[in-house]
Amino acid sequence: MKYMIASDIHGSSKYCGKLLDAFKASNSDMLILLGDILYHGPRNDIPEGYSPKCVIDMLNSISDKLLCIRGNCDSEVDQMVLDFPIMADYGVISDNGKRRIYMTHGHIYGPDNMPKLHPGDVILSGHTHIPMYKMKSGILCVNPGSASIPKNDSDHSFIILKDEKFEFFSLK
Repeated sequence: MKYMIASDIHGSSKYCGKLLDAFKASNSDMLILLGDILYHGPRNDIPEGYSPKCVIDMLNSISDKLLCIRGNCDSEVDQMVLDFPIMADYGVISDNGKRRIYMTHGHIYGPDNMPKLHPGDVILSGHTHIPMYKMKSGILCVNPGSASIPKNDSDHSFIILKDEKFEFFSLK
């Protein structure tokens, strides 16, 4: 299975549109969103193209292709307008049966506060808006960065996971 992985759209219709264009072009099977989908949050500037209602329509149109995790800016009110579940604090998938991939937003569990994982497992998290790919205590820590509000001079970004390999891409 081929996955596109992104985080922190924060209501930007501009970058959600770019992300969905990249998703279609990539021929990925599923789009994993690691939280902070509609609201920009009080600590962030309003992202370019901020239009949560447009983001709702865009994502609802591919609801059968989405796997989403709740971020610290996501709420029950958001869930009421979305046609796919977003309220799970974490999810776990298997990477071709060879390793577990633990998905979380990153505001509770992440590279600095890991849940009980086994060496060789992967933790996917967003939240920091900074891309990451590093080993820590035998666990691969991966962060796609932010689709709409990148930090530390990083690009608007996402990841493709295919054949057990992560590849980072910039949204253009």
